Amino acid sequence: LDFFIGDEALSHFKSSGLYSLRSPIRHGQVNDWDTMERFWQQSIFNYLRCNPEEHYFLLTDSPVSTPESRECMGEIMFETFNVPGLYISVQSVLSLSAGFAYLKSLSEEDSEDSVSDMTGVVVDIGDGAPHIVPVVNGYVIGSSIKSFPLSGSDVTQFVMQLLQERGELLPPDDALDIARRVKETYCYTPSDIVKEFKKHDSKPSKYIKQWSAIKPKTGVPYTIDVGYERFLGPERSSSILRCILLTSPLLYLN
Repeated sequence: LDFFIGDEALSHFKSSGLYSLRSPIRHGQVNDWDTMERFWQQSIFNYLRCNPEEHYFLLTDSPVSTPESRECMGEIMFETFNVPGLYISVQSVLSLSAGFAYLKSLSEEDSEDSVSDMTGVVVDIGDGAPHIVPVVNGYVIGSSIKSFPLSGSDVTQFVMQLLQERGELLPPDDALDIARRVKETYCYTPSDIVKEFKKHDSKPSKYIKQWSAIKPKTGVPYTIDVGYERFLGPERSSSILRCILLTSPLLYLN
């Protein structure tokens, strides 16, 4: 019963020291199946409010997931929740299918050429592991999938590390959340990183921002300065994107 998800879990974690915060998925891979099972249980019964024995389920999976991982997903859904049917699909294929269905709905002509060919390259960059997945006629070309072991969560960790190394006093419980908000609020991608260093050094009052908040447990207000982190964090993410695009597969389709 003492299991919370999302913002509700963060609020309980910050307000009291009785809870621990866990993330069952890391870089698109499930690394804690017990927590993942409780997550599904909470989602199905408390949020969807449905009987899993009466519904078919569609689950998404990472393009680089192992067969053992999918087998474990099926085992939990069939043996624990007794679902009558289950389909596990790659996220990239579903994304391409959604875009294909939307374009098809906008098209007035329902020709065979527009219906039969669901082909494309899906670039998935987010909090999990970035992937580039080629899809031909709805099928993934597994040998051409490119993945990179850095993601948005790593950029957040990098921003937090920069703030701590510079001597900013971040509350331990809120450090990761503060870094994420700083990244989303103040960070930008520069055209020339050397010029950005010079601008921050010459006019710190103009370019250095301040983040103010209140410690949740003590209620004491605090303020931190946000300087080089504004462009060093996105610079790392842009380098990730460049590496992915340079190693992305090239498809020559007829």
